[in-house]
Amino acid sequence: MELKIQNVNLELPENLQRHRTTGFSSSRVLVVRRGTPFRVTLQLAGRPFNPQTDSLRIKVMIGHLYVVLPVTFSKRELSSQWKAFIDPEDFNLWRPSFFITSPTSASVGNYTFQVSVFTQNSQRICALGKFTLLCNPWCSEDAVYIPFEDQRQEYVQSDSGLLFMGTCMNVVSRPWSFDQYEPSVLEACLNLLQISPQHQKNKRMDYMNRSNPVYISRVVSAMINCEDDRGVLKGNWSGDFKQGINPSMWTGSGDILEQWARSGFSPVKYGQCWVYAAVMCTVMRVLGIPCRVVTNFNSAHDTNENLVIEEYYSETGQKLNLSRDSIWNFHVWVECWMSRNDLGTGMDGWQVLDPTPQERSGGVFCCGPAPVKAIRNRRIDLFYDIPFVYAEVNADIHTIILSRAQSEVVSVSKDTERVGALICTKAIGLPRLQNITGDYKHVKSPTSTITSRTSTISDDSAFSRGKPKGVLVFLALDKSPIAGEPVSFFVKLVNKQSVAKMVKVHLNAQAKEYNHGPSDTFWEKHGVIELAPREVKVLHEQILPGQYEDVVGDDLINLAVVAVDPTSQDRVLASEEFNIAAPQLNIQIADEGSVMPNKEQTATVTFTNPFSHPVSGVLAVAGASLMHSKAYFRMLPLHPGGTVVQQITFTPSMLGNKMLQASLSLTNINVTVTGFKMVSVRSA
Repeated sequence: MELKIQNVNLELPENLQRHRTTGFSSSRVLVVRRGTPFRVTLQLAGRPFNPQTDSLRIKVMIGHLYVVLPVTFSKRELSSQWKAFIDPEDFNLWRPSFFITSPTSASVGNYTFQVSVFTQNSQRICALGKFTLLCNPWCSEDAVYIPFEDQRQEYVQSDSGLLFMGTCMNVVSRPWSFDQYEPSVLEACLNLLQISPQHQKNKRMDYMNRSNPVYISRVVSAMINCEDDRGVLKGNWSGDFKQGINPSMWTGSGDILEQWARSGFSPVKYGQCWVYAAVMCTVMRVLGIPCRVVTNFNSAHDTNENLVIEEYYSETGQKLNLSRDSIWNFHVWVECWMSRNDLGTGMDGWQVLDPTPQERSGGVFCCGPAPVKAIRNRRIDLFYDIPFVYAEVNADIHTIILSRAQSEVVSVSKDTERVGALICTKAIGLPRLQNITGDYKHVKSPTSTITSRTSTISDDSAFSRGKPKGVLVFLALDKSPIAGEPVSFFVKLVNKQSVAKMVKVHLNAQAKEYNHGPSDTFWEKHGVIELAPREVKVLHEQILPGQYEDVVGDDLINLAVVAVDPTSQDRVLASEEFNIAAPQLNIQIADEGSVMPNKEQTATVTFTNPFSHPVSGVLAVAGASLMHSKAYFRMLPLHPGGTVVQQITFTPSMLGNKMLQASLSLTNINVTVTGFKMVSVRSA
């Protein structure tokens, strides 16, 4: 009887578990990691396999590249080449199994393989199979190997996390669902590589280069934005989002990647830095490259590469938009873990990649991978984009006060500490931040806690123009501002001389977006203060909720004070940029200890209105592997101090720690209120 192949069994449960890709099982595709064997079983008919007369050969293909492998009875694995072997201790003649092992430097992508059985009478029977190959951070010989299991769980397998925003003195934790196991996300991430300009220009070379995570990361960094290609996201910092979705409304990567793929790869509108970074984190984790989202508070955008950022103020403390350079209150990028054999020794580990389109790198809007170690040691001679990232965390700020006609510089001072004041990421296994500032720069006293800092501009002899300052001014908040409460702060004036002074004091508050200069003044106060010789006087001030609620919302406040000594015409400025903490949504699980797969659970979301006027909006609740799709609820007008409770149901589909998150977009005020609850899904 003739031998026939009835079926090719890809042994999905066994292989997905061995390769730690069980989360991708909904795609019904065999997803494996390079350097680790996976099993394939043939179901034969007609007659059994005869090891004495029959032989197996495998042809593995990606694009037009292929390799042909004889199936041997040797289990010896060579990490540098493809191999196929039979385990002689586990061999069934009617259902013969064999293993395929890729090299640890194999290219990432979608593969097909052809199984050929050659019989004694020269008969050839063939069958086809498919698999997706990813990088392998569990394999010590892979370029993305990361040595600790808790790191691999956090930076590769975790499908939820926190993004940090606001200011370094009032950090806002924003929940984000990376969604790498949601249906169609794996396919979208692999399509991203296929439609990249590199692949379209030279498919063969692109497939070959995909063995290298440095190459992959630059392709992905460019493809997350759409400035040079058919990338995922279109940026918008104008404040007008009528043609798309306000970046603050996104809660996860899955919706963005699905919309991009469904539209035929048209850019999704709109993204800003944290959205770009979070979506890139999803793509890198899907591809098997360890990745985490990083926030740099007081991030410099140095357009002329002189490591100096100029900020201009009027004599009455109003910040002026006169420089192309800027300080973003926060900027978000990603770090990916990989070895850097292209740079010699000492540059392995975390690499900065920034998909937000700011400056071109190699003619394309992408940034990195820049080794964090190189940034710390100012190795600006190395690849890629280290000078740009170095400036983001280390530039000096020169603060310039202009005369009333803006025709004359009347005061200049500098600050060497403000830029890169806090650099952080989510802590491993915990819903809080980890301070990694010391990884990027030499800090005087590295600490894991955040300390508030009075934003004063110190006098500097190099800028004093020979005129000793007779008056000093300091500005500080009493506490971190909270929505619905007054912003309380104090101004301290110091007379350094032994003569009395009548000092003019100008206070000015402006709303600003995190990456822009401020808008018009919404609160100001002016006066004259008498200071006795050597006197120190403290002024206590407040900005009431009714004065800031309609103009600030999700934006920040730039608060400045200018003290003018009329006798000497010296002007001294102190400033602070801060955010007002929005209220949080509270989420409670009815029976938290009994959450298990395929069992419906109940949760309640609670919101109390802290504002001085009624608010209404739309509540969205989502959870990767907890809910099949987002649930939406309309919230009717809620009076000040009022509370609303919304009950929701969800049914987990996977084991592990999952995030249930909610966001409330208020319609009559520019505020998005968020909340999250970590849910532990256990087996029965």
